[in-house]
Amino acid sequence: MASADILLVDDDDAVRLVVAQALRRAGHQVRTATCLADLDRELRTKLPDALVTDVVLPDGDGIDHATRIVAQHADLPIVVLSARNTLTTAVRANEAGAYDYLPKPFDLDTLTRTVAAALARRGRNAVASGDDADASLPLIGRSPAMQEVYRVIARVVSNDLTVLVSGESGTGKELVARAVHDLGARRHAPFVAINMAAIPRELIEAELFGHERGAFTGAAQRSAGRFEQANGGTLFLDEIGDMPREAQTRLLRVLQSGEFTTVGGSRAIRADVRIVAATNRDLHGAIADGQFREDLFYRLNVVPMALPALRERRDDVAELARHFLDRAAEAGLPRKTLDAGAVAVLEAYDWPGNVRELENLMRRLAALSRDDQITAADVGGALRGAAPALPMAMATGLDEAVYALIEHLARTEPRTLDDGTLHARLVAAVERPMIEAILRRHGGNQLRAARAIGLNRNTLRKRLDVLGIDPDASPTTAA
Repeated sequence: MASADILLVDDDDAVRLVVAQALRRAGHQVRTATCLADLDRELRTKLPDALVTDVVLPDGDGIDHATRIVAQHADLPIVVLSARNTLTTAVRANEAGAYDYLPKPFDLDTLTRTVAAALARRGRNAVASGDDADASLPLIGRSPAMQEVYRVIARVVSNDLTVLVSGESGTGKELVARAVHDLGARRHAPFVAINMAAIPRELIEAELFGHERGAFTGAAQRSAGRFEQANGGTLFLDEIGDMPREAQTRLLRVLQSGEFTTVGGSRAIRADVRIVAATNRDLHGAIADGQFREDLFYRLNVVPMALPALRERRDDVAELARHFLDRAAEAGLPRKTLDAGAVAVLEAYDWPGNVRELENLMRRLAALSRDDQITAADVGGALRGAAPALPMAMATGLDEAVYALIEHLARTEPRTLDDGTLHARLVAAVERPMIEAILRRHGGNQLRAARAIGLNRNTLRKRLDVLGIDPDASPTTAA
């Protein structure tokens, strides 16, 4: 690529030095500035081929200034750098017309590739319109995994492309869908969510598309479906992987034609909605098994977005935990803080229930811990209370845990080794945590949990009753 003139603006001497060196090694000429006044002076001297700018500068905000620059020089590609690596920053950079946004710290090779791509696309910048992003958005985290999520969201809010969000239960898929809606042009229209796994298969079409009076037994009057309720806004199809195949066919026709009819109706209704779908299932595996239509998958997977599990973004755990404690205080619970030991325990835990599990744990600690400051012992006790109740850590293996349980019974209840109840006790000791763990993994959905365990739903319900497990009251299921 031919040498380009790059203007770099950053008041951090170290950042300015290493970025300038990387761009020069890539063959570019680099001019530098440390503030917005210097930037304006350089622009008056000569318009660069590309601008790389920080956000927080001594005399103002780099993104606000970039908005004015793009208005005057629409073909100037701008790359925004920022240590304020939040969703709001990513969206503001996109709305300002920046070519891309890179959160600090960033990889220098990524920067040089981004600048090269911006130069190749020069002249095709478009300024997105919209109000300033809301700083109270519920997505929290500054980890590299979340930065990629923010960048994808920032790129889709200005269009109506269909988004497919994937991730484990409890990772915040609906929060992402709401962010896409709240930051886009449809923000003033309805956001309608429907959980495909929670609706009986025979009622899914009526729920989605509505029904006419007399369309089926019990249809006493016309009812608008979710597509009609979301008119002009966003329809969030949660757990799309659990949608029955026959309903998938109808949904595919609507996505292809842009129109639908109510159950029992004949008039075509225009489907003016943006679709955001979400799943915690492996849809490629479901396609291979014949459970999910491949053509529907490609209709939904226009913009794929993978949410990281909480164990993959441990750097965000402390910030999330404090946020949930603040929310608990706003809801009337005692205000609590975390000491360093508590944070260390939280960050070391694997969070099988993801962000939802962390939120519920913080609410429980806010309500039950005695002191104003939550300690490592408080967190450890709460986590042990939610964990499988074997007397020895499972990390050493299931066989060692069984041996430990027998030794524990021999010391505390020796009669249980001779009264014929040992087998039932051992099975129950494993069955309870197994069922609780699978329910937690599937967000409390009994149908999917039964399928994962290998039981039918009625059998699972009986075991829940026998073992005294209440999935609705479990602190690890959906709030």
